[in-house]
Amino acid sequence: MSLDTRSCLPGAMLRTTAALLLSATLPTLAAPPANSPLHQFGEIALSPDGSLVASLEADLPENESQDVATSVLIRAVHGDHAPVRLRLPCSGPDCIPSSLAWMPDSRRLAFVLQPSPTGPRAVYGVRADGGGLVRLLSFKGTLQDLRYGPDGALAVLATANAHKEPGATQAAAKLVGEIGAQQDEQRIATIAGGAVHWQSPAGLYVYQYDWRPHGTRPPEFVGTASPGNGDDNWWTARLYDFSDGTERLLYAPPQRQQLADPVVSADGSRVAFIGGIMSDFGSTGGDAFVLPLDHPAQPANLTQGATATITSLSWSCGPDLVGGSLAGPATQVLALKPGVVPAVLWSGQADLSPTLYGSGLSCGGGISATIRQTFTAPPEVQVGPIGHWRTLTHENAGRSAAARVQSIVWKSDQYQVQGWLLSPPDAPDAMNGRKDALIVNVHGGPSAAWTPYYLTPRGDTLFLLKAGYRVFLPNPRGSFGQGEAFAQANVRDFGHGDLRDIMAGIDAVERTVPVDDTRLGLTGYSYGGYMTMWTVTQTDRFRAAVAGAGISNWQSYYGENGIDQWMLPFFGASIYADPAIYAKSSPMTFITKVHTPTLEYAGDADVECPLPQTQEFYHALHTLGVPTQFVVYSGQGHGMKDPASSADANRRTLAWFDRYLKPAAPAADRRQ
Repeated sequence: MSLDTRSCLPGAMLRTTAALLLSATLPTLAAPPANSPLHQFGEIALSPDGSLVASLEADLPENESQDVATSVLIRAVHGDHAPVRLRLPCSGPDCIPSSLAWMPDSRRLAFVLQPSPTGPRAVYGVRADGGGLVRLLSFKGTLQDLRYGPDGALAVLATANAHKEPGATQAAAKLVGEIGAQQDEQRIATIAGGAVHWQSPAGLYVYQYDWRPHGTRPPEFVGTASPGNGDDNWWTARLYDFSDGTERLLYAPPQRQQLADPVVSADGSRVAFIGGIMSDFGSTGGDAFVLPLDHPAQPANLTQGATATITSLSWSCGPDLVGGSLAGPATQVLALKPGVVPAVLWSGQADLSPTLYGSGLSCGGGISATIRQTFTAPPEVQVGPIGHWRTLTHENAGRSAAARVQSIVWKSDQYQVQGWLLSPPDAPDAMNGRKDALIVNVHGGPSAAWTPYYLTPRGDTLFLLKAGYRVFLPNPRGSFGQGEAFAQANVRDFGHGDLRDIMAGIDAVERTVPVDDTRLGLTGYSYGGYMTMWTVTQTDRFRAAVAGAGISNWQSYYGENGIDQWMLPFFGASIYADPAIYAKSSPMTFITKVHTPTLEYAGDADVECPLPQTQEFYHALHTLGVPTQFVVYSGQGHGMKDPASSADANRRTLAWFDRYLKPAAPAADRRQ
């Protein structure tokens, strides 16, 4: 959920690429009309010279069930030049651009384009002024993570003839024929002459990579990879050096350390990466490590023992390695050096990210760019030296989310735990006055955290606030934000310590604002769906519950899901070697204790939390006579990408909570 350069070059020293933009100037931007759509920034990329920002942008329609069309824009960092909107060879919601990449000289931009759901993917390039669109590659398969090398060569992660989109949150391919006989292989390739040229070998699925500058041929890369099923084996990925179709092992991590975000220093001598216990590819957090590449040994941990979680790394944001970090309620930007306590360059309760769901900065030319947002302040692009950003865009000027936000900190066992309390603007403060219902929303992961993402109409919180509910977002043990020891505090203890943290957090909320403890609701998705199913087997404190894509039975789940490797770092052994540790945390072990009315929903193409898990829980509650409903969304994977399905889940969630949490009408009203 994750999840948010020391000086700016003088304007006269910037390269001339900004002058290529259209010379028309923009008038002062007024606040948008009240009914205008929210403007969303999906990805930004600052040009290496710091003069231009490319971005993926979309307007979110008022109709929550409507698909979204994405555009590619280029803006000048300095001056009042109008942004350039690229003319793509396709249009509409099915025309999907992604993966922005600037050439080292900042004069051209490349991006991946999916013109239609079933056709070939393509890579296009344009000049910095938005003209001269050229197709560089047409490819049958998937393409992602474009990166230019120092000499201007272009690389990409490519999967030829892919059966599904990369990543376990994507909808699963239909299981037919001999299972496991063919696996998708994502490999590093360079693009030249309208074709791909493989740089990593067959037999390894590459997850993330970076160029290694060394000035010689053939090109060289550093990346994380694992053999076999790409969805399943990220948790066992190792760090490799790749060149000309061969690999060299650099580092094999221990079981409870997953690897993410490898980035190579400008001189090609070192690679930095994030290592820590992680439950999901893309939900990144851990410690920052650095490894020499010419004589690799054990990597140096730059943040060992820190009570914060590193969420991003970059060598291009300053003279040293720069890391994004989550420290309790605060997002931080840190300067990282071996043997030195990390220096805080910026800290604040806001989310900073170059992508819609990520963390960190995009840097170049001595400055940085980021998408900045909070729970109540909508996303805008900001640019400037770290900690001294100015707002570049004003697409959401005058807009805010109607909510009051409080960071809540409480003691649970030996831990200081943090979470967020969101309240409607008119919620009372007086403890002797009206008491409101409270809904607890448990985040997925478990290796993740609630952070200040803007409350959009399509999210899982704003619609509850608008209905008058307070919403509590706890970050219990196992979450990011308090260091690696805290992130590993739920190992071999799912549902037990983290539930104690959540229950203690509710007590802390009730000491802070007036809450009606007889009208508590519980919800969550993914691991949060599991925690919802688990919690109603452990307590009757909640009046109603909604579980999205949950896990009801760790024993059966082990053989049903497409990512069983993620369980080994957390349970310590397979289900076949230690069934008792799985039964200890399985809702089905205690299923006869459920009395809480529970709504469940899931997608029928979910790889991570397969549909039978929700079906098993529903079947038990239905048989036991517990009020329940079960909704299945056709074609949806774990990510629930269809807006109509997500909107329907929100409508059903609100109706379920209204049914059980709204105060009873007075007798006179009921007789009418």
